[in-house]
Amino acid sequence: MKTPLRIVALAVSAALSTASMSAHAQTTLTVLSGGSQNMVDYVTDYLGPLFEKQNAGVKVVVVGVGPDDAGSQKILEKLQAQKGAATWDVDVIVPNQQKTGEMANAGLLLKYRDSIATGKYAVSQSSKQALGVNVDGYVMPMFESQTAMAYNPDLVKSPPSSYDELRAFVTKNPKQFGYNGLKNGMSGVAFVVGWMYAYGGNATALQQGPYDAAGKASSGWNKAYADLKVFNQSVTFTPGNAGTLDMLNRGEIAMGPVWVDMFYTWKADGRLSPSLKLKLLSPGMPGQPYYYAIPAKAKNADLAKKFIALATSPAVQAEGIVKRFNWYPGIDANAVKPALDPKVWANLFTDISPADLAKNGKPFPIAPFFTDLREQYEKQVGN
Repeated sequence: MKTPLRIVALAVSAALSTASMSAHAQTTLTVLSGGSQNMVDYVTDYLGPLFEKQNAGVKVVVVGVGPDDAGSQKILEKLQAQKGAATWDVDVIVPNQQKTGEMANAGLLLKYRDSIATGKYAVSQSSKQALGVNVDGYVMPMFESQTAMAYNPDLVKSPPSSYDELRAFVTKNPKQFGYNGLKNGMSGVAFVVGWMYAYGGNATALQQGPYDAAGKASSGWNKAYADLKVFNQSVTFTPGNAGTLDMLNRGEIAMGPVWVDMFYTWKADGRLSPSLKLKLLSPGMPGQPYYYAIPAKAKNADLAKKFIALATSPAVQAEGIVKRFNWYPGIDANAVKPALDPKVWANLFTDISPADLAKNGKPFPIAPFFTDLREQYEKQVGN
């Protein structure tokens, strides 16, 4: 069920009321965060207190609105509801790519990046394009996430390095590869997108546009989905992103697509065997950032810029993004590396090198193609 906008508004109102009770808080910086709970915890437990310590009289209040498009849609609706007001009661937002593009097109975002010192570190393609929409200047990536193939080296001596090799592996080892389909988490969605990049015949157009509605009916798509339907008969379907990792850890499957940050976090927590490894398949698998953005009429826009500048500084990206959460940095990794312990850097890039990421780390498709891909999967493949 879709959470009504009124509930989001009440959550923000309650958070503001709570903040106002603090005798020392002269100014409240309000953050609306999409994404998973760990993104909210990151601001609550680390980034917010750090900013408050450096800015006396400021209280950072963060409200989580949920993951994926549904969560970020609530942020969009919250801003749209205030469009006629002189100032808005949200200062910083953390939305996903698709909804960020929609907000930029609707004139809901402030163009701020060139006015902060860390803006020069926004060098990735995703800092300029959000699923085909120009967001250059309106965003700073909070982090870069990436999907990859996790595998058990005790069961897979020579891991596949491409989708072609994976298909051969599955033919010889039925049910040893597992993924969560298209409905139970984005690692499964990412696997399907990578399959279409490999076999759909128009990968560049999918990623960069322009959009052509006829593309969804192309013979390339039809054959790719027909082959995927056959492939799925020899795989194990997992119950979700976490389910894939659980089944890998228990030896129920030998290989499956996962989020890199989740994989390393589970390893650090002792929830995964230390022997499990990662491989980024050719011709590529997608990842995506969440963004820091500022609403067009944020009440505390200057403070919001200061907050994002701190969040995207090399030191904070090193400590908070890489060390604490095992995400890839949202800013230029070369700027972050000197602030990291070499062991931490080596751990993050042991299985997947920066060169691997540059070659085979891909964006998700532009929004209309992304919708078409999911619809056609449901019609032609299902699971």
